Amino acid sequence: MASFQNFNFETQIPSEVLIAQFMQLHASISKLESLRPSKQVNSLFTHLVKLCTLPSSIDIEALPQEVKNIRESLISLCGRAEGLLELEFSTFISHTPKPLNNLTLFPYYGNYVKLANLENKILKENGVVNAKKVAFVGSGPMPLTSIIMAIHHMESTHFDNFDIDEKANEAARKIVASDAALEKRMKFETYDIMELRERLGQYDCIFLAALVGMSREEKVKIMGHIRKYMKEGGVLLVRSAKGARAFLYPIVEEHDLLDFEVLTIFHPTNDVINSVVLLRKPNV
Repeated sequence: MASFQNFNFETQIPSEVLIAQFMQLHASISKLESLRPSKQVNSLFTHLVKLCTLPSSIDIEALPQEVKNIRESLISLCGRAEGLLELEFSTFISHTPKPLNNLTLFPYYGNYVKLANLENKILKENGVVNAKKVAFVGSGPMPLTSIIMAIHHMESTHFDNFDIDEKANEAARKIVASDAALEKRMKFETYDIMELRERLGQYDCIFLAALVGMSREEKVKIMGHIRKYMKEGGVLLVRSAKGARAFLYPIVEEHDLLDFEVLTIFHPTNDVINSVVLLRKPNV
């Protein structure tokens, strides 16, 4: 595996060099017998995350179809691996005496803190303060964004977390159950977001996790459904990706957002992976 130690964050990595690395990593990850956390799995995915954050000018739309297919496959593999990693850590942490004090054991905890700080700043800059009710769609077994937001940024907000997987929700509930005050403000419910309708109108702000809607078509369909039922003037925060980071997560394009008022699109250049897209449902 080639090394990028000589590159710094100001140096653009040639696209073809990065793409060759992505192809190689995809080949290695595809051969794994299991995506459960292990030394080999962790090493490959750590390398992939580092690769994604290197400065490059990769244009996803311009990639050959073969590379686009590999990118989609990588996103799917990453999604599955991430779910297994979260479930393992969530189960382990929930068995410790004070689970909320041990969230820092999760390998990417620091990234979630940075992302939550960024999202909170963007929400405040766009007038979203003192939200009464927030929904998080795709909260998973390790609902770090909701927990960090609830403890550090939205101290009186009620959070409804929705995930399609009951096992993920069970694991998440156990972590939050260790704190009575937080448990009162935080619910976990098993739903496919496409089955939620009028209820979506209750929320001042809805977060859409990066891996809800793995393809662009699916993501656009989900956003359209949320827009239809969310309240007028309510905001939808969507996580996206840009450039090489799009080998980890799906992209939301600006031309997919025509029915929304676009408040902000922010692309990080540090070790935060996700872009933040903040949208508002216009008042009629």
